[in-house]
Order: sequence, then structure tokens, then C-alpha cells
Amino acid sequence: MLRSGVDVEPELLDAVSALGSGTRALGVYEQRWGAPLGPLCVALWGVHDPGNVGTVVRSAVAFGASAVAIGPDTADPFSPKAVRASMGAIFELPVARASSVDELPGERVALVAHAGEPLAGPAAGELSLLVGAERTGLPADVVAACDRVAHIPIAGESLNAAMAATVALYELCEKRP
Repeated sequence: MLRSGVDVEPELLDAVSALGSGTRALGVYEQRWGAPLGPLCVALWGVHDPGNVGTVVRSAVAFGASAVAIGPDTADPFSPKAVRASMGAIFELPVARASSVDELPGERVALVAHAGEPLAGPAAGELSLLVGAERTGLPADVVAACDRVAHIPIAGESLNAAMAATVALYELCEKRP
């Protein structure tokens, strides 16, 4: 713990803060990376917005997911914006790194707008739900490596990544709150 005026000059601590009022204390914590665990794992692939990453982590906790896996080209879940969007949920479940679909537990389901079968739950057995970037979706090789493709039946064109993951988690969770 670093405290303003005790461990560090107040101006230096204020300079590293994103808050307008400055920071009086700063905690430094080691990032805790876990393993991608089942029975329900959410994997983000190419989701660039840390706000979306944090929101997915928050939704994963809300709907009882076991872990969130961070795939290639995805925003840092421990960045200030992601942690803020997670509302602290980042510290409540394992967050893992994954470089290939093979590292994910259970049946791998690619969530792709308007493709595959309608997503229906709850999940039977272990399942990893893969969610891609808003504009480009999941890369073709990632979709091909999955066991199946599913979509959320909606009237419009698409949902943003965090909203799609949240709706899918609601659909897949075994015990709805």
C-alpha cells in the first residue's frame, strides 16, 4: 500500500490517478490468472473494449459461470476500465488466458450472429461459450475449432459483445437467480 504524503509524494500519486480528485492511497496487487474451468466457461476472443471485458466478467459471476478465459487480442481484464466495469467481480472467479480453443473445457460453442442453431439452455454438461469482437466476430479458424455454432435469436442485426455474452449466460445457466 502506498499512501499520499507518507510513502510517496502527493503529486506523484495524483499523476497516476484517473480520478479528478486524485488518489490518497494506492494498492498494488499481483494479477491472479487461473485455469479455464467448467462446467460453464466464457471465452472472449478479440474483444478489444476493456469495458466489455469487465462487463462480461460481472455477468459471468451473476449467472454462475466457473471461469472467464481471455483469448488472443482481447483487452486486459485487469486494466482499470475492465476492473471498474466488473464492479469487483474480477476478484470472484478464475480468469484464465487461453491461446487456443483446445485449452477450453467441455463442448465449445461459438456464438455467431445469425448462424448455427438458436442457443437454448441450460447447458448439459461442461460447456465453453466463445464470444468474439463486435464488428468482426470470432475468427473463422476459431469457429471451425468449436464443436458447434449457435446464435441468440433477435429481431435486430446484432448485440454488442457484453450484451450477447450476458444474454447467452442467462440462457445457459442452470439455476437462474
